[in-house]
Amino acid sequence: MNRRLAALANAHGVSTWYEDWRHRRVEVAPETVVGVLGLLGVDATSPSAIADALAAARAVDRGALPETVVLAHGTTRALPGAGVVTLEDGGRRAVDGELPSDLPLGWHRLACAGREVTLVVVPRRLPVPPRTWGWMLQLYALSSERSWGMGDLGDLAEFTGWAGATGAGLVLLNPLHAVGPAHPVAASPYSPASRRFVNPLYLRVSDTGAYRAADPATRAVVDALRPDRGDLIDYDGVWAAKRHALELLHPYAQPVDLAADPALVSFATWCALAERHGNDWRAWPAELHHPDAPAVAEQRRQLADRVAFHAWLQHLCDEQLDAVTAAARSAGMPVGVVHDLAVGIDPGGADGWQLADVLAQGVRVGAPPDDFNQLGQDWGLAAWRPDRLAATGYAAYRDMLRRTLRHAAGLRVDHVAGLWRLWWVPPGGGAAEGTYVRYDAEAMLGILALEAHRAGAVVVGEDLGTVQPTVTRGLRGRNMLGSTVLWFARDDEGDFVPPARWPRNALATISTHDLPTAPGFLTGEHVRVRDELKLLSTDVTVERARAVADRERLLTMLRDEALLPQTPDPGSEQAQPDDGEVVVGMHAALAASPARLIGVSLYDVLGEVRQPNMPGTVDEYPNWRLPLPATVAQIRTDPRAARIVDLLTTARPRGGQPPATPTDAV
Repeated sequence: MNRRLAALANAHGVSTWYEDWRHRRVEVAPETVVGVLGLLGVDATSPSAIADALAAARAVDRGALPETVVLAHGTTRALPGAGVVTLEDGGRRAVDGELPSDLPLGWHRLACAGREVTLVVVPRRLPVPPRTWGWMLQLYALSSERSWGMGDLGDLAEFTGWAGATGAGLVLLNPLHAVGPAHPVAASPYSPASRRFVNPLYLRVSDTGAYRAADPATRAVVDALRPDRGDLIDYDGVWAAKRHALELLHPYAQPVDLAADPALVSFATWCALAERHGNDWRAWPAELHHPDAPAVAEQRRQLADRVAFHAWLQHLCDEQLDAVTAAARSAGMPVGVVHDLAVGIDPGGADGWQLADVLAQGVRVGAPPDDFNQLGQDWGLAAWRPDRLAATGYAAYRDMLRRTLRHAAGLRVDHVAGLWRLWWVPPGGGAAEGTYVRYDAEAMLGILALEAHRAGAVVVGEDLGTVQPTVTRGLRGRNMLGSTVLWFARDDEGDFVPPARWPRNALATISTHDLPTAPGFLTGEHVRVRDELKLLSTDVTVERARAVADRERLLTMLRDEALLPQTPDPGSEQAQPDDGEVVVGMHAALAASPARLIGVSLYDVLGEVRQPNMPGTVDEYPNWRLPLPATVAQIRTDPRAARIVDLLTTARPRGGQPPATPTDAV
């Protein structure tokens, strides 16, 4: 690596080397560094360009105010001179050479040294989360007599009420982010068109005011559109039916005040244009590529009915999510409904169109090679530009968090390490041909803490995989939780660690949506299906032997911890426990851990051997399309669910955690 290029990369937060999953130093190719710098608007394509860019970077006054100042509540910060703080509520505070420690939490403006910048005062930490347990749901997988071919927000409200009444303290969802309205409908909840708006696929048509206001004949037509649940979820069929039904009901709806929410108008405009031109705005006519373009304004006028329709759908989503929140509160859940925030967006989607000024155009987010994905991962997602976020006062990031937290008692942040650094793959590069780009973690984490504090929400970071220690420390220091998964809770020899040694500040689960279910692990289904799909990098007999050995290691840990029924002769064939008993023992391990939150998957409890998503596949496996093997009504009476409920409510009784004291927060 050329020394000047390395210095330039460091000045802009671009890594020239990284440590892989085996703790080996890996040098990044110079052409990758040049490509990523280009995505940040830095020309490094020639020695003279590098020299000029490096001189410009070194000329920046390091003592000047940054473009956004993030101040932890109760701390001070030196300033280059006297200034004035304009508080969020309109009040003004004169400051002389230092920001004081008693500034209130919030979004303020600081005028100092001839500049005016955003000042964000953030909590040092959140309140300590309660010690409780709850259910993890892929909402689309639920079903009932009233839902249309997939789980909906009505199912969620019913399930949440039952869960809370039977002792659960939370319900953790898959992302409910919006996808494009044109066909084919995206199945993955982790590749959304927008993280700021909600997927109307989850609406319950019959729970709308327009349905209740419609005449009997219209309701009959709407009712006849209801699709049945199939062996796999048909997103296109469900959306076609719901969209038709909602279009029939729209004339009976109360009008939505579009003037009150310009961001919603812009999103609804994107939806209307996507219906006409497709879900990827980059393939639209060039005159429609910018939301503020005159051609877009003209199209908005011509498509006013469709814009109003899509805005109304978001209004309905808000109403039905409010009902879910009310169900959690009514049931007395100590946490409530926890939403999931995807790590990025489809670059051709609504946020890619609306927020292009703060996104790195052309980048693809992913992950470097590791033991499970030896070619690296290219998720095809867009990334924030850290310099543009700071220059715009992190407004887009703040607004995304606020919209998500409006209906959330908690937030799970997928790939939370992305608040510190993200793996950027430049155009033309393979997944392994990327590098890390640094973000201002103090700003990203602090703003997350502020918005969660204001929403009264807990925060869980998904910190699995190759994660730097600073990530876990950063979460723990702010009373945000990490993630502990039974499959990964092992020592250096590969043996399962007793649950008493698991971390306290974590959400503990058996598995994740990308890993085998508990029954699938016990039966070796994960080996069988990966062999069938040609996803194994080693001989299948080796993988089968490894799966058998892993099962025995798990049984050894469960027996040693007295979490399985005792047998007189552990070596006898009769001593092999039933898989159902092992699944209960695995949940007993969760209950025996000190983890503040426990998450239970219905796939595990109901005996589903197939995992929700198979990384490395698209259409070869029914990713995100597997319904649960029981309806909401059946789950409520299922003896397997009842047994897990009894186990966890005994271990984590409601009211067993003292309330957080004022010193726990801020």
